[in-house]
Amino acid sequence: MKRIGIVGSGSIGAAVARLAVAADYDVLIANSRGPESLTDLIDELGPRARAGEVRAAVEFGDIPVLAVPLAAYPKLPVDAFVGNTVLSTGNYYPHRDGRIEQLDSLKSTTAEYEQSLLPGTVIVKAFNNIRFQHIPNLANSSPRTALPIAGDDSEAKARVSTIVNTLGFDTVDAGKLAESWRFEPESGAYTSIYAANEDRFAVDYLADPGAPVPADRLRERLDASHRPDVAARQF
Repeated sequence: MKRIGIVGSGSIGAAVARLAVAADYDVLIANSRGPESLTDLIDELGPRARAGEVRAAVEFGDIPVLAVPLAAYPKLPVDAFVGNTVLSTGNYYPHRDGRIEQLDSLKSTTAEYEQSLLPGTVIVKAFNNIRFQHIPNLANSSPRTALPIAGDDSEAKARVSTIVNTLGFDTVDAGKLAESWRFEPESGAYTSIYAANEDRFAVDYLADPGAPVPADRLRERLDASHRPDVAARQF
């Protein structure tokens, strides 16, 4: 039986949940507002999905998906994550998360910062460089779309890659957590690479249906990526 727990019911968490149900996973999804706030989403997802508390979602499957803002980390039951590989989908957005000196100064990437907030876990980064509306449109595309992953443990990355593959995407290993800036916001391998038209995407990203990005093209974008000036990030 395939099971996956998802912490966070926002646009990315919900999109991953939809893919998981379509791929015959049993899903337990949780958020900070409690299971009762998830009634509509669970009704949409159907009988393979249920709502629960955060701790239950972390313990539900082998690799929990964490799709919450950085500002929400202090409220997580950190002890529940210990010993787990965690698939993190998060990014640093100062307008939402507040200014974080460690990230603004480039002392660490967002993924490294997340790792410091969840000691005893193994963070693997995935699904953080693609818009939520592109996720269902590009899952199982032809040619098959690739997503970058990053992590410090090769076995953990392989396990996360298996999940991402099952959900409908190829993966490209982008290196360790220290290299995960290559697909952070403004890096050159962020959301617009999946746009059907990058100029139109810049004007109205929600209207863009997306277009497949195979692994070889994603590798080119990752190689050409640049580390952005995080301190200047305003959006």
